[in-house]
Amino acid sequence: LLKRVGQYKKPVLLKRAMSATISEWLLAGEYLLHHGTSGVVLCERGIKSLFNDTRNTFDLSIIPLLKGETHLPIVADPSHGTGVRRIVPEMTLAAVASGADAIMLEVHPEPDHAWSDGFQQLDFREFADLMERVRAVADAVGRPLGRG
Repeated sequence: LLKRVGQYKKPVLLKRAMSATISEWLLAGEYLLHHGTSGVVLCERGIKSLFNDTRNTFDLSIIPLLKGETHLPIVADPSHGTGVRRIVPEMTLAAVASGADAIMLEVHPEPDHAWSDGFQQLDFREFADLMERVRAVADAVGRPLGRG
């Protein structure tokens, strides 16, 4: 599958598999690049654990670790990584502080009426409030966001 995807020569968002080791994930990215993919972005969205309080275990420790292992950009997905709307903002801030290059969030005007995954989506007001906090955290850790 990776060989075939690589042959399309398109960028790929490579989400970490639920039980993938770091080396397996990085090797999958390198395999895509070797077979022609124009770019790979790694996406941390959690791994399965023994607990079911959250959808996944959102592995923030992987972000700074990957920064020392690869040149590939890292996206954090706290919506899927936790599956719990009320903790998505805090995990987003932690991902920014940990060095994520980008954040992927699920946002909906009325999450409770979304066709799927409403339990992990922010509404527009929550998203706007979070983005103000993201900017402050990014500034505090010396990673100011672009304006505009």
